[in-house]
Amino acid sequence: MMQQYLKLKAEAGPLLLFYRMGDFYEMFYEDAERGARLLNLTLTKRGTSNGSPIPMAGVPVHAMEQYLARLVALGESIAICEQIGDPAASKGPVERRIVRIVTPGTLTDDALLPAKADRCLAAVFPGAGRSPRAGLAWLNLASGDFRVTECAPAQIESELHRIAPAEIVYPEGADLRISIDGAQTRVPDWHFESDGARAHLLAHFRTDSLAGFDVEDMPAGVRAAGALLRYAARTQSQALSHVQGISVDRPGQYVLMDPVTRRNLELTQTLSGEESPTLFSILDNCRTPMGSRLLRRWLHHPLRDNAPVLERQRAIAALLAARLDTPAGLAAALPLDTLRDTLKRFPDIERIAARVALRSARPRELASLRDALGDLPALCEQVRALATEGRFAALADKLCPDSAIHALLAATIAPEPAAAIRDGGVIATGHDAELDELRALATDGGDFLIQLEARERERSGIANLRVEFNRVHGFYIEVSRGQADKVPEDYRRRQTLKNVERYITPELKTWEDRVLSAQDRSLAREKWLYEQMLDQLGGHVRALSDCAWALAEVDTLAALAEHARRHDWNAPELSEDAEIDIDAGRHPVVERAIERFTPNSCKMDATRRMLLITGPNMGGKSTYMRQVALIALLARTGSFVPAARARIGRLDRIFTRIGAADDLAGGRSTFMMEMTEAAAILAASTPASLVLMDEIGRGTSTYDGLALAWAIALRLLTHNRALTLFATHYFEITRMPAEQPTAANVHLAAAESAGGIVFLHEVRDGPASRSYGIQVAQRAGVPAAVIRQASRELERLEAQGAPTPQLGLFAAAAQADAESAALSAAAHETETLLALRAALADVDPDSLTPREALDTLYRLKAHLQ
Repeated sequence: MMQQYLKLKAEAGPLLLFYRMGDFYEMFYEDAERGARLLNLTLTKRGTSNGSPIPMAGVPVHAMEQYLARLVALGESIAICEQIGDPAASKGPVERRIVRIVTPGTLTDDALLPAKADRCLAAVFPGAGRSPRAGLAWLNLASGDFRVTECAPAQIESELHRIAPAEIVYPEGADLRISIDGAQTRVPDWHFESDGARAHLLAHFRTDSLAGFDVEDMPAGVRAAGALLRYAARTQSQALSHVQGISVDRPGQYVLMDPVTRRNLELTQTLSGEESPTLFSILDNCRTPMGSRLLRRWLHHPLRDNAPVLERQRAIAALLAARLDTPAGLAAALPLDTLRDTLKRFPDIERIAARVALRSARPRELASLRDALGDLPALCEQVRALATEGRFAALADKLCPDSAIHALLAATIAPEPAAAIRDGGVIATGHDAELDELRALATDGGDFLIQLEARERERSGIANLRVEFNRVHGFYIEVSRGQADKVPEDYRRRQTLKNVERYITPELKTWEDRVLSAQDRSLAREKWLYEQMLDQLGGHVRALSDCAWALAEVDTLAALAEHARRHDWNAPELSEDAEIDIDAGRHPVVERAIERFTPNSCKMDATRRMLLITGPNMGGKSTYMRQVALIALLARTGSFVPAARARIGRLDRIFTRIGAADDLAGGRSTFMMEMTEAAAILAASTPASLVLMDEIGRGTSTYDGLALAWAIALRLLTHNRALTLFATHYFEITRMPAEQPTAANVHLAAAESAGGIVFLHEVRDGPASRSYGIQVAQRAGVPAAVIRQASRELERLEAQGAPTPQLGLFAAAAQADAESAALSAAAHETETLLALRAALADVDPDSLTPREALDTLYRLKAHLQ
């Protein structure tokens, strides 16, 4: 047995090997020690190897999933080894084989997967040659969705953050330096070899060309896709029949967002790492997990083109506008409510279809699929009633798979099947005559045993004689120790216990063999019938996947419509130009958290590209900036938006530079992080980009920070020409609109009262009149003595004309002083240059020795100083 184990362990390599032994998965040697440590298992020893006991640890078969979930959460990968031979026919150890490999990116078991999020497996080909393009491919094994794209090598990390894979596969010879959550797995370089990767894809899809998938112009992407499919198929030890095509993500398809922007906008995770409150958490009223996952994908992939966005928007409008005809006097049930009630009855068909293709679907999943297919006609009818909007007509067609699927499941699966096929009771009575006969034999024992017990009591004279059964010893006759001398001669002792003796008779043995044989044959027959049914269902996987996708989209559209109806959201107008025009906009998350939210407007276009935002801390600058970005993002996903009116143009990217954070592990300070993010924005933003810049330059000295903030703002305005919201406390920058007509000042209003500063949260035109920093500090609880000292110091600095006064920054007196100083400096510089020119005129370079030349240089330098 250990020879067999070691051979399989060599095949598993560094993976933990779960080696099936009866009702346990066992681990040995280093695997046992590591598994016991990670799972808090008892480490035992069994047998010896080279004179030393062999470490051993195991988990029960019935509890395997919970242990797998813990290991995968720790980033571990596990090889599952099953008994595939027949113990009765085996000589020596039963034949075993690694039947699948569980890695963080290849999970398909429902118990191991988050219901409302995808777990993808990605492959990265970093590129080769002088002008490389990186190839990325990713696969959602639980749904069969397979995608590919190409990008510049510098964009790999940003693209991976968009995809958010649970595991990344890349060539072992590549130096892939990325900072992203998820396991990283190296595979041999030849997996990414061009011809081999292409051949693997062609063999899988059974085609002579990849032209039908529109990937011929993506050679790096094809390399990544071929390597990814090879790796995924190896983990499942079978062909992935539910992966039936490749979708291409083109660079211009989505509004791009880098990792910093996704984090700052809190799309699906808060800045502190929580699941809520986020944009996704407040929108997710989906009735199915499929709908929730699609909504998450939409939020992370806003669209650039207006046509698909308008299609979604019109579908939401149709849901909100539809009404049902009802008899007079009865309250009208809105189609949206009826539709959402119907959707509640549907299980996760997307993942069930994938497990059917992988032949790992459980009986109760198929029972829920059967019931769902029975409910589909009613849903399909409701969707067709909305088919005046073109999108619903297409969805309705997908919601009507072949009725043969439902008929097959209804005829084959029992109304309430057992949890696992090994338990029996899965195949419906009447489906198979041979199975029904075997079940009758296996269960027709009650009367026989009662009659046998009565006869044996009468024959032996033992009144308390009983006929019993257990799984270890089978059927037996039990007699108390004191009555053992009365047993008939044909009784054969089977087991002796402290107070009883257990016997078997020829008649009971014959009956036992027949019953137990019938049970074994019944279970074997059920398993065979179940496998046959999976074979038949395999031909319908594509139809089931299409149905699941349509269900998810209907659910997502209905959830967005419900949210728009409940919270007074409106359909934005879409334009082809880069512009943002919002009336009475609201932050979609913050408005749900406070009692009264103050709406604000925003207008940016080609004539008004930058809004310079001033105002006190806590006045609402960051909230205002984020709400503009979120409204624009929602509009580009097809959703209604929290605004009285909005007009959103085509955007190519959204950038944010908000908040301050050190990267201590990377050795980068707050200011370094600021400048790194600012550099990325300056390098990549275009006239169609939306840029949010908050408090840039505050991490260094006043002069440095002001100079950098001014230069960055000017560059964005004149070179990048991006639509920019630029919040700052450097009031000197508010004079930029006087020089640049496409910039404008706005401020968050505040007022002082007897009780202190009052934040009005209103965006008004013009710059703020003051910062209110001391008043904000007072509200934060800074001691009164400190506040008084700060006020006196502020007055002194202002009186002395401090470098960065908070009031009267452009007063005439200060401006005159500055101009006088500048003139004086210019006159001094002119005198110095004239004296230096006269000194140089006396020098003859050709007649100087090296030593004289050096002396002359020192003299001129001293003269200049």
